[in-house]
This record gives sequence, structure tokens and C-alpha cells, in this order.
Amino acid sequence: METMKINTDSKRYPVFIGGTVLEELPDFIQALSPRVTSILILSDETVSSLYLKETAGKLENIGQSLHSFVVPSGDKEKSFHNYYECLTFALEQGLDRHSLILALGGGMIGDLAGFVAGTYMRGIRFIQVPTTLLAHDSAVGGKTGINHPLGKNMVGVFHQPEAVFYSTAFLKSLPEAEWRSGFAEVIKHSLIADEEFYYWLVKEVSGLQDISEDKLAYLLKRAISIKAQVVSQDERESGLRAILNFGHTLGHAIESKAGYGAISHGDAVSIGMRFALKLSESISGKNLHYNMISDWLHDYQFPALPPQLEAVELLETMKRDKKSTMGHVNMVLLEEIGQAYVQEVNDSFLLDSLQEFILTDKEQYSE
Repeated sequence: METMKINTDSKRYPVFIGGTVLEELPDFIQALSPRVTSILILSDETVSSLYLKETAGKLENIGQSLHSFVVPSGDKEKSFHNYYECLTFALEQGLDRHSLILALGGGMIGDLAGFVAGTYMRGIRFIQVPTTLLAHDSAVGGKTGINHPLGKNMVGVFHQPEAVFYSTAFLKSLPEAEWRSGFAEVIKHSLIADEEFYYWLVKEVSGLQDISEDKLAYLLKRAISIKAQVVSQDERESGLRAILNFGHTLGHAIESKAGYGAISHGDAVSIGMRFALKLSESISGKNLHYNMISDWLHDYQFPALPPQLEAVELLETMKRDKKSTMGHVNMVLLEEIGQAYVQEVNDSFLLDSLQEFILTDKEQYSE
């Protein structure tokens, strides 16, 4: 088992990574102070059918009342309706300020459960138990929230967990599409902050089927350590932390306009990263290996931009991005591989770049 420490201004907490980490969960909860009075496991239909009984079974004999609430699966379920239903259930079951919420699932559940925990009675404790590769990113750092019809993750709070229990045993049940979605965030971390890690991925991971247990443990630790370093310096995204949104400005717009759940988060981010990389080359005049990276992503079966999406509507959605100021889009770009920065890009240049990207993407990437 690997143990990492996340240090932020508001909290310090551990991340446990390994195939048997859930064995440590009961003792960890019992050691929390003040004593936990009750536990609510939040999960979705897919994950609960696989792991809820097993997880709840580990907690049945530690003395706290145990409850579970299951929402439908899919990113579209990160909604006001399910947020309200979770709060109502928590109140009905008598959760108090010393209760604990356990987020058992992927990024959607982690975000939803964290938002419930962060706002219930003005904030109670929660633990992240991610079950997807994608959630290696979202489970760490304290960002929680839900989607709004006008934008992804537009309603939420910063609320750090007590711990993250990352059982790699859960990943064995993931379909290839979920592996690919999560791998996009791993690639992102390498591109924004660790050139050496990027070249390791290119050399050592020739395909998703090539991720052995040893390689998985290494890439998870490396990716999480990058995020931990950034979050420790900028917990509330007032500056540096914005670089973690590389690929997400366009990516979130794609998810919003295509309809939440129509395209996976990782697939949308992969398109957003390619666009940001192309934009970086245009602005800097440098060769940042766009064609090589684009071909590399293609080899992993990352998709082209959905053909029904238009540049104008994407730009309007990007202008509502949380990084935007006064309606101006701030893009996360690359100075070099492993060096990211944030720059405001004017609307006309951004629109022209989007239109060119859409035209060439169909020709060059989807063949």
C-alpha cells in the first residue's frame, strides 16, 4: 500500500493507494475525532451493484449507524435534483454534525457527495473512495459540486475530504471507455507539469491494455503527486491551480453542448487538450509536437470533436467558464511540454481558431 500526504491551507489528509486499502477503512473511521456518530454511503446504481455490499460489510461492526443512498449512474445525474434528494435522505436519517459521508464511486459521485457533505449543516466530514481511473484526479483537492444546464460544475464548494482510499482492485471491473477517460487526466498532468512523466507514458504505455499493476501504481502516484503539489500552493484556484484545467475550457463546453453523459469527461478533455495545444503553438510560434501528440491520442481511440457542435456555440459556453473574467476566456496553454500558464485569448482569435480546429479535426483526426 502506498500512502501520500495532501497538504492544503485548510486540511492535511492521506491518500491510500493499493489493492487492499479498504481493509484499513474501519480503523481509520474509528480513529477520527470527534467520534463519528453515523455513516452515509453515497453511490450510483452501477457501482452499488458491484461494491456497496462489500464496502458496507466492512463498516457494519464499528459501532456507528450505517445508511446508504443510491442515485442513477451518469454525469447528468450530478444535478440539483439528486443533490436535494441526498440532503433530504440525510435529514430523514438523522445525520448530525458528527456524521460522515462516504463517496463510493467515480468522479460524479465524489463531486456530488462532497457537495452534500460540504453544505449539510454547513459542512460535515467525508471520505473519498474512488472506483475509477478518472477519479484519481477529482478525488484529490477538495473541489465538489454539481452541474447546471448552462455549465458544468458551476455550483459547488471547496471541501477537503478526511482521506482518499483508492482501491486499485475496483479498477479491474472498468470497461475500456472508462480506462481511456481516466487516462486523459493522467496525460494532462504530465503535459502541464512533468515532461519526464510525459515521455515515460509515451514509452511505457503503448495501449490501455499495457497498464500492468506496477505501471498503474506508478502512474497513479505520479499523477496524484503533481496535483498535490499544485493544490498545496493554491487550494482555492486563485492562481496556479488553474493550470489543472488544461483541456477543460473547451472540454467542459463540449460536455455541456453535447449533453451531459453523451461524451465522457476524459474524451471531451482529450479534445480540449488538443485544441489548447494547437492554440499554444499558434500563439507562441513554437513546435509543441501537436501532430505527434494528436496521433498518440488517436492511437488510444480518443475521439474527434462531435460533428454537430459549432464554433460559435462552443465559444459562448467557454465564456461562462469559471476561469473567465468579464466574459473574456482565459485559456490554459503550454509554454513547453511540462510548463503550463494561463492567458486571456480574445474572442475573434479564439473563434477563428475553433473554426479552423473543427474543419481540420474531421479531416486529420477521425480518419
